[in-house]
Amino acid sequence: MSNSQPFSMESRQLARLMEISLTLNSTLDLDDLLEYIIKCAVEMLECEAASLLLYDEKRNRLFFAASTGVNTHQASQTLVPLEGSLAGAIFLKDEPILINDVSQDPRHFTTVSQQLNFNVRSFMGVPMRIRETGVGVLEALNHKNGNFTQTEQRLLSVLASQAAVAVYNARLIHALQKANEEISETDRLKSNFLALASHELRTPLGMIIGYASFLQAENDGEISENAERVLTAAGQMRSVIEAMTSLHVLQANSMTLNLRAVAIQAVLVTALEEMRHLAEDRHQTIVFDLPAQPLLVTADPEKLTPAFVNIINNAIRFTPPGGTITVGAIQSGGSVVAWVRDTGIGLAPDQLTRIFQEFYQVEAHTTRRYGGLGIGLTIAKGLIETLGGRILAESDGPGMGTIIRVLMPLAGSSALLASHRNKQP
Repeated sequence: MSNSQPFSMESRQLARLMEISLTLNSTLDLDDLLEYIIKCAVEMLECEAASLLLYDEKRNRLFFAASTGVNTHQASQTLVPLEGSLAGAIFLKDEPILINDVSQDPRHFTTVSQQLNFNVRSFMGVPMRIRETGVGVLEALNHKNGNFTQTEQRLLSVLASQAAVAVYNARLIHALQKANEEISETDRLKSNFLALASHELRTPLGMIIGYASFLQAENDGEISENAERVLTAAGQMRSVIEAMTSLHVLQANSMTLNLRAVAIQAVLVTALEEMRHLAEDRHQTIVFDLPAQPLLVTADPEKLTPAFVNIINNAIRFTPPGGTITVGAIQSGGSVVAWVRDTGIGLAPDQLTRIFQEFYQVEAHTTRRYGGLGIGLTIAKGLIETLGGRILAESDGPGMGTIIRVLMPLAGSSALLASHRNKQP
């Protein structure tokens, strides 16, 4: 004979609760989760219906998030006050309520029954909480086989505890997904604006430069001087437009690379020549610390040069007149380290990574002295990382100057060149 005994009712219920717990923890869709909870409540408690009410903090009311036997949308529009209702009493007092004849209890909120066309005879409800925070109420309605019992109340309480955690997690995931969607939409709009603005500004800027060049060539004296000022301002505006275009290209991941071996010294000298007039206007001293032996890196010079133009431009703008800009490079293992050191305003420790963020400004917008859009170093970082390099900032603090270091892969690895050639980031 077999010694095995049939599973007791308690054992079956415990096994069912464990099964429910696994399902709840693996379901992230809130609507599916709520429907599953009330379905399990009806099944386990052998009742005609179940409801799950969640707390609406803004309106200080409970509302039906899920309910069997009625239209979910219709039920969700029905608000249950905290005062003068059974569900409200459960939520406020954080205590379960079991009533096998609701007609004798004045707290029964009959408006809900009338609106949903459902006659409630017996009622059992338990609170849903996360730590010290009330989430809602789980209800079982109209026992099919007599009265609700204390054992069934404890069973519903366990289910409510599991449900509260699952609902909290699902809401959190939903909030994160919504936030990510909003961020993605904001990034899309920002990228579209950059592309549109830079495109629309090119035509009028071209006309300004053309007419100013004509006036400068055809006239002498004051008119020519004024035309030169217009050309200088237009050149600054063109630099802003080019920066906006570069940022859009980086964000769109539409950059094609032509990688080859190039001397870092040639890149640095070319970049500095573009910015030399700005340094001379500010009476700054340029110091080279470059070895005579060419340091070859794997890069696309048409992308690496603008990166260093932005880095040097940043150093010049944030260094007072009469300061010093040092440009250097050295081989370190399998990389070449190039740097731009300035004697400018320096950086606080929390700014060393933030300066590479889009539109970040070291100075407050209300007291700006140094200008710029706050995207130069963002573009430099994007270009350098697309080329397989790294960029970082160092500073001993405000007033102590800044060093921007760039690490690029040393040329000579054919496999590296092949893997990066015509790379789409």
